[in-house]
Amino acid sequence: MTVPISSDVGAAVAALRAGALVALPTETVYGLAADASSADAVARVFAAKGRPSNHPVIVHLPSVRSLDAWAEQVPLWARSLARTLWPGPLTLVVPRASTVLDAVTGGQRTIGLRVPAHPVTLQVLERFGGGLAAPSANRFGRVSPTTAEHVIAEMGNVLQAQRGDLVLDGGACQVGVESTIVGAWDETPRLLRPGAVTAEQIAELTGLPVSVDPTGVRAPGSAESHYAPVSRVMAVEADALDGVLKSLDPATDVGVIAPSDREVTSSVVRLASPIDDDEYARQLYTALRKADSLSLDVVVAVLPHEAGVGLAVRDRLLRAATNQVTR
Repeated sequence: MTVPISSDVGAAVAALRAGALVALPTETVYGLAADASSADAVARVFAAKGRPSNHPVIVHLPSVRSLDAWAEQVPLWARSLARTLWPGPLTLVVPRASTVLDAVTGGQRTIGLRVPAHPVTLQVLERFGGGLAAPSANRFGRVSPTTAEHVIAEMGNVLQAQRGDLVLDGGACQVGVESTIVGAWDETPRLLRPGAVTAEQIAELTGLPVSVDPTGVRAPGSAESHYAPVSRVMAVEADALDGVLKSLDPATDVGVIAPSDREVTSSVVRLASPIDDDEYARQLYTALRKADSLSLDVVVAVLPHEAGVGLAVRDRLLRAATNQVTR
Protein backbone atom coordinates (compact mmCIF):
# COMPACT_ATOMS: atom_id res chain seq x y z
CA MET A 1 0.00 0.00 0.00
CA THR A 2 1.57 3.25 -1.17
CA VAL A 3 2.06 6.01 1.39
CA PRO A 4 -0.05 8.98 0.28
CA ILE A 5 1.28 12.41 -0.60
CA SER A 6 -1.14 14.95 0.81
CA SER A 7 -1.58 18.71 1.12
CA ASP A 8 -4.12 18.31 3.95
CA VAL A 9 -2.79 19.89 7.16
CA GLY A 10 -5.69 18.47 9.16
CA ALA A 11 -4.89 14.94 8.01
CA ALA A 12 -1.25 15.41 9.02
CA VAL A 13 -2.23 16.63 12.50
CA ALA A 14 -4.62 13.71 12.99
CA ALA A 15 -1.94 11.25 11.88
CA LEU A 16 0.60 12.68 14.33
CA ARG A 17 -1.89 12.56 17.20
CA ALA A 18 -2.52 8.90 16.35
CA GLY A 19 1.19 8.08 16.62
CA ALA A 20 1.87 7.92 12.87
CA LEU A 21 4.88 9.34 11.03
CA VAL A 22 4.48 12.37 8.78
CA ALA A 23 7.16 13.66 6.43
CA LEU A 24 6.97 17.45 6.69
CA PRO A 25 8.44 20.27 4.59
CA THR A 26 10.66 22.86 6.22
CA GLU A 27 12.66 25.67 4.68
CA THR A 28 15.79 23.51 5.04
CA VAL A 29 14.93 19.88 4.18
CA TYR A 30 11.97 17.54 4.68
CA GLY A 31 11.77 16.05 8.16
CA LEU A 32 10.29 12.75 9.33
CA ALA A 33 8.06 13.91 12.15
CA ALA A 34 6.52 12.19 15.16
CA ASP A 35 5.05 13.28 18.47
CA ALA A 36 8.15 14.12 20.54
CA SER A 37 6.31 13.29 23.77
CA SER A 38 5.51 9.71 22.67
CA ALA A 39 8.26 7.13 23.19
CA ASP A 40 6.57 4.73 20.75
CA ALA A 41 6.25 7.35 18.00
CA VAL A 42 9.86 8.50 18.41
CA ALA A 43 11.03 4.87 18.33
CA ARG A 44 9.29 4.47 14.96
CA VAL A 45 11.31 7.42 13.58
CA PHE A 46 14.57 5.80 14.65
CA ALA A 47 13.54 2.43 13.23
CA ALA A 48 12.42 3.91 9.91
CA LYS A 49 15.69 5.79 9.46
CA GLY A 50 17.97 3.13 10.87
CA ARG A 51 19.25 5.86 13.19
CA PRO A 52 21.54 4.94 16.12
CA SER A 53 19.69 5.32 19.42
CA ASN A 54 22.36 7.63 20.87
CA HIS A 55 22.05 10.11 18.01
CA PRO A 56 19.80 13.02 19.10
CA VAL A 57 16.96 14.44 17.02
CA ILE A 58 15.78 18.03 16.72
CA VAL A 59 12.41 18.89 18.20
CA HIS A 60 10.41 21.39 16.15
CA LEU A 61 8.21 23.86 18.03
CA PRO A 62 5.29 26.06 16.98
CA SER A 63 6.82 29.26 18.39
CA VAL A 64 9.48 30.67 20.70
CA ARG A 65 6.83 30.65 23.45
CA SER A 66 7.17 26.86 23.60
CA LEU A 67 10.85 27.02 24.55
CA ASP A 68 10.36 26.67 28.31
CA ALA A 69 8.24 23.54 27.94
CA TRP A 70 11.30 21.73 26.54
CA ALA A 71 14.30 23.52 28.04
CA GLU A 72 15.54 25.07 31.27
CA GLN A 73 18.30 27.45 32.29
CA VAL A 74 18.53 28.81 28.74
CA PRO A 75 21.16 31.60 28.54
CA LEU A 76 19.75 35.07 27.94
CA TRP A 77 21.75 35.45 24.72
CA ALA A 78 20.17 32.26 23.37
CA ARG A 79 16.67 33.44 24.22
CA SER A 80 17.37 36.70 22.41
CA LEU A 81 18.73 34.82 19.40
CA ALA A 82 15.61 32.65 19.29
CA ARG A 83 13.32 35.67 19.44
CA THR A 84 15.24 37.26 16.56
CA LEU A 85 15.80 34.27 14.25
CA TRP A 86 12.84 31.96 14.89
CA PRO A 87 11.05 30.93 12.74
CA GLY A 88 14.20 30.16 10.75
CA PRO A 89 16.99 27.72 9.94
CA LEU A 90 18.56 27.82 13.42
CA THR A 91 18.65 25.01 15.99
CA LEU A 92 19.64 25.78 19.57
CA VAL A 93 21.09 22.99 21.70
CA VAL A 94 20.04 23.93 25.23
CA PRO A 95 19.72 22.25 28.65
CA ARG A 96 16.74 19.90 28.49
CA ALA A 97 13.66 20.01 30.69
CA SER A 98 13.24 17.08 33.07
CA THR A 99 10.16 15.85 31.18
CA VAL A 100 11.97 15.37 27.84
CA LEU A 101 12.38 11.79 26.66
CA ASP A 102 15.90 10.32 26.64
CA ALA A 103 15.11 8.93 23.18
CA VAL A 104 14.88 12.46 21.79
CA THR A 105 18.20 13.63 23.24
CA GLY A 106 20.28 10.50 22.73
CA GLY A 107 20.59 10.34 26.51
CA GLN A 108 22.32 13.71 26.71
CA ARG A 109 21.47 16.55 29.09
CA THR A 110 20.77 18.86 26.17
CA ILE A 111 18.08 19.05 23.50
CA GLY A 112 18.05 20.57 20.01
CA LEU A 113 15.10 22.90 19.39
CA ARG A 114 13.97 25.06 16.52
CA VAL A 115 10.92 26.77 14.98
CA PRO A 116 10.87 26.06 11.23
CA ALA A 117 10.08 28.83 8.74
CA HIS A 118 7.67 26.94 6.51
CA PRO A 119 4.01 28.04 6.52
CA VAL A 120 2.61 24.53 6.06
CA THR A 121 4.59 22.97 8.88
CA LEU A 122 3.95 25.95 11.15
CA GLN A 123 0.23 25.32 10.65
CA VAL A 124 0.75 21.68 11.60
CA LEU A 125 2.72 22.60 14.70
CA GLU A 126 0.23 25.23 15.83
CA ARG A 127 -2.71 22.85 15.43
CA PHE A 128 -0.83 19.91 16.92
CA GLY A 129 0.02 22.01 19.95
CA GLY A 130 3.24 20.25 20.91
CA GLY A 131 6.75 19.42 19.80
CA LEU A 132 7.60 17.21 16.85
CA ALA A 133 10.78 15.16 16.67
CA ALA A 134 11.73 15.57 13.02
CA PRO A 135 15.14 14.50 11.73
CA SER A 136 15.59 14.54 7.95
CA ALA A 137 13.30 12.12 6.11
CA ASN A 138 15.98 9.79 4.78
CA ARG A 139 17.88 6.73 5.88
CA PHE A 140 20.60 7.56 8.38
CA GLY A 141 23.73 8.95 6.73
CA ARG A 142 22.16 9.33 3.30
CA VAL A 143 21.15 12.35 1.22
CA SER A 144 18.45 14.55 2.75
CA PRO A 145 15.23 15.09 0.76
CA THR A 146 14.19 18.54 -0.43
CA THR A 147 10.92 17.57 -2.18
CA ALA A 148 8.02 15.26 -1.34
CA GLU A 149 9.04 13.07 -4.28
CA HIS A 150 12.50 12.63 -2.75
CA VAL A 151 10.86 11.39 0.45
CA ILE A 152 8.85 8.77 -1.43
CA ALA A 153 11.93 7.64 -3.34
CA GLU A 154 13.93 7.38 -0.12
CA MET A 155 11.38 6.17 2.43
CA GLY A 156 8.44 4.87 0.40
CA ASN A 157 9.17 1.25 1.26
CA VAL A 158 9.60 2.04 4.98
CA LEU A 159 6.65 4.30 5.78
CA GLN A 160 3.42 2.39 6.39
CA ALA A 161 0.16 3.69 4.95
CA GLN A 162 -1.82 1.16 6.97
CA ARG A 163 -0.51 2.79 10.15
CA GLY A 164 -1.51 6.24 8.93
CA ASP A 165 1.90 7.47 7.76
CA LEU A 166 1.85 10.14 5.06
CA VAL A 167 3.95 12.72 3.23
CA LEU A 168 2.81 16.34 3.46
CA ASP A 169 3.74 18.17 0.28
CA GLY A 170 4.92 21.73 0.76
CA GLY A 171 6.91 22.13 -2.45
CA ALA A 172 10.68 22.35 -2.80
CA CYS A 173 12.69 23.50 0.22
CA GLN A 174 13.98 27.05 -0.11
CA VAL A 175 17.28 26.72 1.78
CA GLY A 176 18.20 23.18 0.78
CA VAL A 177 20.67 22.26 3.56
CA GLU A 178 19.98 21.49 7.20
CA SER A 179 19.71 24.13 9.91
CA THR A 180 22.64 25.76 11.65
CA ILE A 181 23.12 24.13 15.06
CA VAL A 182 24.40 26.29 17.90
CA GLY A 183 25.33 24.99 21.35
CA ALA A 184 23.65 27.25 23.91
CA TRP A 185 24.17 25.82 27.39
CA ASP A 186 26.50 28.50 28.79
CA GLU A 187 27.82 31.95 27.90
CA THR A 188 29.71 30.72 24.81
CA PRO A 189 27.82 30.16 21.54
CA ARG A 190 29.25 27.06 19.85
CA LEU A 191 28.83 26.33 16.15
CA LEU A 192 28.04 22.60 16.06
CA ARG A 193 26.87 22.47 12.42
CA PRO A 194 27.04 25.23 9.80
CA GLY A 195 23.93 26.26 7.91
CA ALA A 196 22.23 29.29 6.41
CA VAL A 197 22.60 31.26 9.67
CA THR A 198 26.30 32.05 9.85
CA ALA A 199 28.71 32.32 12.76
CA GLU A 200 29.20 35.99 11.82
CA GLN A 201 25.47 36.65 12.19
CA ILE A 202 25.38 34.89 15.55
CA ALA A 203 28.35 36.88 16.82
CA GLU A 204 26.82 40.15 15.63
CA LEU A 205 23.43 39.43 17.17
CA THR A 206 24.73 38.17 20.51
CA GLY A 207 27.83 40.32 20.89
CA LEU A 208 29.72 37.14 21.82
CA PRO A 209 32.57 35.32 20.06
CA VAL A 210 31.44 32.02 18.51
CA SER A 211 33.45 28.89 19.30
CA VAL A 212 33.77 25.97 16.88
CA ASP A 213 34.71 23.53 19.68
CA PRO A 214 31.86 20.97 20.00
CA THR A 215 33.05 19.96 23.52
CA GLY A 216 32.03 16.35 22.97
CA VAL A 217 28.30 16.99 22.44
CA ARG A 218 26.66 14.79 19.81
CA ALA A 219 24.73 16.90 17.33
CA PRO A 220 22.55 15.81 14.38
CA GLY A 221 24.45 15.51 11.11
CA SER A 222 27.87 15.57 12.76
CA ALA A 223 28.95 12.03 11.90
CA GLU A 224 32.20 11.95 9.93
CA SER A 225 30.46 10.24 7.00
CA HIS A 226 27.03 11.68 6.26
CA TYR A 227 24.80 13.10 3.51
CA ALA A 228 26.22 10.48 1.12
CA PRO A 229 24.71 9.12 -2.11
CA VAL A 230 25.50 5.65 -3.47
CA SER A 231 27.78 7.25 -6.06
CA ARG A 232 31.26 8.03 -4.76
CA VAL A 233 31.73 11.73 -4.05
CA MET A 234 35.01 13.53 -4.68
CA ALA A 235 35.16 17.04 -3.24
CA VAL A 236 37.66 19.27 -5.02
CA GLU A 237 38.88 22.82 -4.70
CA ALA A 238 38.05 24.88 -7.78
CA ASP A 239 41.57 24.95 -9.23
CA ALA A 240 41.87 21.14 -8.97
CA LEU A 241 38.75 20.31 -10.99
CA ASP A 242 40.32 19.92 -14.44
CA GLY A 243 43.18 17.79 -13.15
CA VAL A 244 40.87 15.46 -11.27
CA LEU A 245 38.60 14.95 -14.28
CA LYS A 246 41.59 14.14 -16.49
CA SER A 247 42.89 11.62 -13.95
CA LEU A 248 39.74 9.51 -13.90
CA ASP A 249 39.47 6.30 -15.91
CA PRO A 250 37.68 7.08 -19.23
CA ALA A 251 35.36 4.14 -18.55
CA THR A 252 34.09 5.80 -15.35
CA ASP A 253 30.63 7.37 -15.44
CA VAL A 254 31.20 10.82 -13.96
CA GLY A 255 28.89 13.59 -12.80
CA VAL A 256 30.05 17.13 -12.02
CA ILE A 257 28.71 19.83 -9.73
CA ALA A 258 30.47 23.08 -10.56
CA PRO A 259 29.69 26.80 -10.73
CA SER A 260 27.90 27.95 -13.86
CA ASP A 261 30.97 29.79 -15.13
CA ARG A 262 33.13 26.64 -15.12
CA GLU A 263 33.24 24.72 -18.38
CA VAL A 264 33.66 20.94 -18.26
CA THR A 265 34.13 18.31 -20.94
CA SER A 266 31.04 16.96 -22.65
CA SER A 267 31.99 13.42 -21.61
CA VAL A 268 30.69 14.00 -18.06
CA VAL A 269 27.15 14.59 -16.79
CA ARG A 270 26.56 18.13 -15.54
CA LEU A 271 24.50 17.55 -12.38
CA ALA A 272 24.21 21.19 -11.29
CA SER A 273 25.55 24.60 -12.33
CA PRO A 274 24.81 26.94 -9.41
CA ILE A 275 25.27 30.65 -10.01
CA ASP A 276 26.03 31.35 -6.34
CA ASP A 277 26.27 29.62 -2.96
CA ASP A 278 22.56 30.03 -2.15
CA GLU A 279 21.65 28.22 -5.35
CA TYR A 280 24.35 25.61 -4.64
CA ALA A 281 22.66 24.85 -1.31
CA ARG A 282 19.24 24.52 -2.97
CA GLN A 283 20.55 22.26 -5.74
CA LEU A 284 23.06 20.10 -3.84
CA TYR A 285 20.89 17.22 -2.65
CA THR A 286 18.87 17.08 -5.85
CA ALA A 287 22.13 16.79 -7.79
CA LEU A 288 23.42 13.98 -5.56
CA ARG A 289 20.13 12.11 -5.93
CA LYS A 290 20.30 12.56 -9.70
CA ALA A 291 23.73 10.91 -9.68
CA ASP A 292 22.22 7.84 -8.04
CA SER A 293 19.26 7.78 -10.42
CA LEU A 294 21.71 7.76 -13.34
CA SER A 295 23.88 5.09 -11.64
CA LEU A 296 26.97 7.28 -11.94
CA ASP A 297 30.19 5.93 -10.49
CA VAL A 298 31.63 9.23 -9.28
CA VAL A 299 30.43 12.73 -8.48
CA VAL A 300 33.13 15.41 -8.66
CA ALA A 301 31.90 18.44 -6.72
CA VAL A 302 33.65 21.80 -6.54
CA LEU A 303 33.84 23.13 -2.99
CA PRO A 304 32.46 26.66 -2.52
CA HIS A 305 34.21 29.30 -0.46
CA GLU A 306 34.13 29.07 3.34
CA ALA A 307 31.71 31.94 3.75
CA GLY A 308 27.97 32.28 4.31
CA VAL A 309 25.93 29.23 3.33
CA GLY A 310 28.96 28.12 1.27
CA LEU A 311 30.49 26.88 4.54
CA ALA A 312 27.44 24.64 5.06
CA VAL A 313 27.68 23.27 1.51
CA ARG A 314 31.38 22.52 2.06
CA ASP A 315 30.56 20.74 5.29
CA ARG A 316 27.96 18.50 3.61
CA LEU A 317 30.25 17.72 0.65
CA LEU A 318 33.23 16.91 2.85
CA ARG A 319 31.13 14.51 4.93
CA ALA A 320 29.67 12.93 1.79
CA ALA A 321 33.15 12.55 0.33
CA THR A 322 34.84 11.35 3.56
CA ASN A 323 38.44 10.80 2.40
CA GLN A 324 37.93 11.69 -1.28
CA VAL A 325 39.07 15.32 -1.10
CA THR A 326 41.43 16.95 -3.60
CA ARG A 327 43.02 20.34 -2.97
